[in-house]
Amino acid sequence: MTQQIHPILEEGIDRKVLAALRARFLTVNTERLDRALLAMSTRQQLVLRLLPLLFHVNHPRLPGYVSGLAPAGLAGYEPDAETLAEAQRLTRSFAYKPLRGQPPQPILGLYLMGSLGTVGQDERSDLDVWVCHDPELPPEQLAELRRKCDLLTAWAASQGSEAYFFLIDPVAFARGDRSGQLTSDDCGTTQHFLLLDEFYRTAIWLGGRTPLWWLVPEYEEHRYAEYAATLLAKRFIRPEDVLDLGSLASIPPGEYLGAGLWQLFKAIGSPYKSLFKLLLLEVYASEHEQVRCLSLDYKQAVYANQLAPDELDPYVAAYRRIETYLQNRGDHGRLALLRHCLYLKVNKPLSQPPRNRQKSWQRQLLERLTRDWGWDERQFALLDGRARWKVGQVDRERRALVNELTYGYRFLSELARRLQATSSINRRDFAVIGRFLSAAIERKAGKVELINLGISPDMSEHSLTLMHAFDATGEASWSLYPGSLSLPDTSNHAPVKRTRELLPLLAWGHRNGIIDAATHLSLHPGDSGLGEAELFALLNALRQAFPMPLEEPSEEALLTSSIPRQTLLLINVGLDPFSARHLPATDEGADAFRYSAARENLVLSIDQLTLNSWSELIVSHHTGPFALANCLSGYLASLPEGNPPGLQVRCFGHHAGSAIARRVEEIIGTLQHTRDEASPSQFLLQVRQHFHLFDLRSGQANHTPLNDLGALIEHLGEAHHRHRSLRLDRNVLAGEDLPLILALAKPDCLQIFYRIDGDQAELSVLDEFNALWRQRMPYRNEQSLLTPLRRFLHSMNHRRSAQLALDESNGATMEILFYRVLPAHGDRPVCVERRNPPGIDVSDPLHDVQAIVEPGGQNRPQVTLYCNHQEFSSLEHGSGLFAAVARYILAQRRLGERYPCYITDLDLSALHGGGRSQTVQYLRYKARLEAALNQAMAAG
Repeated sequence: MTQQIHPILEEGIDRKVLAALRARFLTVNTERLDRALLAMSTRQQLVLRLLPLLFHVNHPRLPGYVSGLAPAGLAGYEPDAETLAEAQRLTRSFAYKPLRGQPPQPILGLYLMGSLGTVGQDERSDLDVWVCHDPELPPEQLAELRRKCDLLTAWAASQGSEAYFFLIDPVAFARGDRSGQLTSDDCGTTQHFLLLDEFYRTAIWLGGRTPLWWLVPEYEEHRYAEYAATLLAKRFIRPEDVLDLGSLASIPPGEYLGAGLWQLFKAIGSPYKSLFKLLLLEVYASEHEQVRCLSLDYKQAVYANQLAPDELDPYVAAYRRIETYLQNRGDHGRLALLRHCLYLKVNKPLSQPPRNRQKSWQRQLLERLTRDWGWDERQFALLDGRARWKVGQVDRERRALVNELTYGYRFLSELARRLQATSSINRRDFAVIGRFLSAAIERKAGKVELINLGISPDMSEHSLTLMHAFDATGEASWSLYPGSLSLPDTSNHAPVKRTRELLPLLAWGHRNGIIDAATHLSLHPGDSGLGEAELFALLNALRQAFPMPLEEPSEEALLTSSIPRQTLLLINVGLDPFSARHLPATDEGADAFRYSAARENLVLSIDQLTLNSWSELIVSHHTGPFALANCLSGYLASLPEGNPPGLQVRCFGHHAGSAIARRVEEIIGTLQHTRDEASPSQFLLQVRQHFHLFDLRSGQANHTPLNDLGALIEHLGEAHHRHRSLRLDRNVLAGEDLPLILALAKPDCLQIFYRIDGDQAELSVLDEFNALWRQRMPYRNEQSLLTPLRRFLHSMNHRRSAQLALDESNGATMEILFYRVLPAHGDRPVCVERRNPPGIDVSDPLHDVQAIVEPGGQNRPQVTLYCNHQEFSSLEHGSGLFAAVARYILAQRRLGERYPCYITDLDLSALHGGGRSQTVQYLRYKARLEAALNQAMAAG
C-alpha cells in the first residue's frame, strides 16, 4: 500500500483501502487522546476514561445512574480490562456482564470536541462531549438520557472536571436542524457548517461509530451525499459502523457573519481566544466563493499519510492559515497580535523553567514556533508577566485589541453589505453587537473608559499617589501616580491618568480595578480642600454603589436606548460651604438651600455618577449657583418610565453633611413623585433668591431658571392653554402670600385673591388653567376694588358661552371665587380667607366701558372703545384715542372726579383668530388698556 491514498469512486474502491484510512484517523485520534490525558490530573483522567463505560451500562452504583430504563449501550463498544479495573476501584460492587445477542445500542457515538488534545489545552479546558443517540428514541427516554448527562456533569465537577454533554440526533443534525447549543462556546443556530468544520478537525472519538466523513476524500466533498450513498449501497462499509453528520461542500455567507458577531461579543471578556477565531473567520470569508475549510486540509493530510501530530494540531493549522493570509496582505501589526493570541492561549511561559524539569510537548511546539517568529527572552518575559500587567501595558494592549475589534466589526458589516447575507443574520444582531462594542470601547463625554478588556487578571496597585495641582496656564487638574511619592518626586514621574475633576479619576481607578480596598493612597491635595477622611469615604461610596465587576449588558437592554440603573450623587467634594462663606455652623434645622440670615445655598457642587443599562459608567460635574438645578434637570430627563434607578446621595462635609444629603434626596423624591403623576405637573424650587421651575410630564423634564420673584410672577402669568398643577417645595417664598395662593389652585374656575395694604391693594387671579395674573392698584374699599373685576369676568364668560353651541354653553360659565389675604398678626401667620363675591350695580352706567381689539397693520392691534355705547376708534382719533375717551368720561362725572376707570368688557376674538383666549390674556389686555386710559385721565 502506498503512502498516498487516492480512492476514486468510478474506478472501484478497495475495502482494505477504506480500512487503512480509518486506521490512520484512529492513529491521529489515539495521539490526541493521549495528549489530552497528559494535561489532566489523575481524577480528571478517570472521568474521561470512564465516560464510554458510563454510557454503555446502567448500574446503580456508577455515576450518572438515573434508572434501569435510561438509554444505555454504546454502539460496538467493549470495555478493556484497564477501564473495568478503574470502574471497580470506584465502585467495588460493580461487575461487568457483556450483553448477549444483539441488544439495542441507542448511544451511536461519543466524541470530545474543542481544545482538548491540542496545544491550546490547559487545566481550565472543559470537556464538550457530543452524545450522538438513536434518532428513534422516544421523548421519555430522551428525557432520561438528559438527566443522566446532568448527573454526569455534577460528578465530573466533583472530580475537578468541567464537563458539558450535548445530545445529538445525527439525522436531524445532518439536515441542519438544531435545538440548543452544541458546545459551551456556541452562539446558537447560525453556525451549522462552521461548527461542523470545527468538529471534524478537533473531535476526539471516544467510542461508538466513527464518522462517515473520514471515508469521503476531500476532493469528493462537492458530491459527498452521492459518494457516501455508494459506499453504503455497495457495502464497502456497514451502516452500523459509521455515523453521518453531513458534509462541508459549501458554507452560507450568513454563517461567517453570525460566528463573527458572536466572537466579537465574546472578545470583550476573552479577547485573545476570540480574536484568534475572528481572524480565522475573516480568512474564510475572504475566500467565500472558493473557501477551503481547515477540516478538508486535515483530511487531505491524513489521506497523504502526513500524520505528524504537531502539524495536524487544530490550533497550529489555524495559525498557519491566518499567518499566510496576513503576510500576503502585509498586515504585520495584526500578525504580531495573532502571535500574542496563540502564545497566551497555549499558556506555557517560556521565560520560566518547565515544571519537573521536563518539557511538555506543548512547550516544545511553542519553542519551535517562537524561534520561527524571532522572539527573544524579553518578549517571553513581557507576555509571561501578563498576570502582573498594570495600567501602562494594559492600555497599550487595549489599543491593539480595540483596533482589531473595530476592524472586525467593519469587515463583517461590509461583508454583509457585499454578500447581502441576511438569511442567518439580520440587522437586529448587528445592532446588538454594535451597541455592545460601543458600550465597551467607545469613548464619549463623561464616560469612564474601560481599559481592561480581559487583558490582565489583576490591575490593582499596592500604592498610588493622588495629587491636585495647577498647570502653567493656571488650570487645575488631578493626577494619579504609581507608587507612594513625595510631592517633589512627582515631577520625575509620569502620571497614569490625569483629569480636570477628581471623581472621573477615582471612578476610572475603581472601574478598572486599579484602586481597590487594599490600595494605599498618598494624598497631596494642594488647595483643593480634600482630606484623607473624605477621600476614604468617597472610595467607599463608589464601592458600595458600583460593586465590581459590573454585569455585562443583556441583549434586551441593548435593543433599547440606555437608561440609568444606579445613580450616586456626591455633594461638595473637597468643598466646605461654611468656611468658604464664613457661615455659622449652628442652625441644624435650617434649609440647605437658604441657610442662615444670608439665605446662602450650601450645595456648591454635585458630582453625578450613573451606571446605565449598557453597563457604562458616566460621570458629570455640576458647579456654580445653578449646580443643584442643572443636576436635577439632567437627572429627571434621563429617568425611564415607571422604573426609577437606584439612588444614593452622599455629602461628607464636617458640618451638616448628612442634612445636606437628606435635603437633596428629599427634593429628588418629590420631583420623581410629581413626574409620575397622571396629569402634567410643575414643581417650584427656590435656591437663594433664584427660582427653578421644573415642568414635569411623562417622559419629559423641562427646567426654567427664574432670577427673582418678578421673573417668577411673569412666567406664571404666561398663557399655556392646558391644565397643570404646581407643587411648591416646602420652603419656597417662606412668609409670603404667593405660596398660599398657588396652593389653592384648582382647574376650570376663576379665583380672585386680594390683599389690602393701607391705601394700596394687590389683586391676584388664578385663571381656568391656573395661570397667575397680578396687579397692584389704589384702594378705596372692597366694592370699588372687586366689582369692576367681577363685572369684567362675567362679561368675558358671557362672550365665551356665546361662541359655543346652545347645548354646549350651559356649562361654559366658570365659577368665580373670592379670597382675602390677611397679613401675619401676632402668632398668626399669613393666611387666606374665602369671601362672598361683591354685588354688581347694573344701573351704574359709568362702569360700562367696552373694548374691541382687532389686528392692524405692522402687527399693531387696532383698539375701539365704547363708553355708554359711544364709539371711540383709532381710525377717528388716531394716537389721541385714549385722551378722547378720558375727556368723555370726565365730562360725565360729577365734579370731574379722577378715580380710576375700568374696562368692563373686552373682545379679543378677532385678535386670536376666533379661537378661545385664556383668561390671563384678557386680564393682560385689560390692564394695559386701563393703564393707558387712566394715564390719559390723569393728564387731562
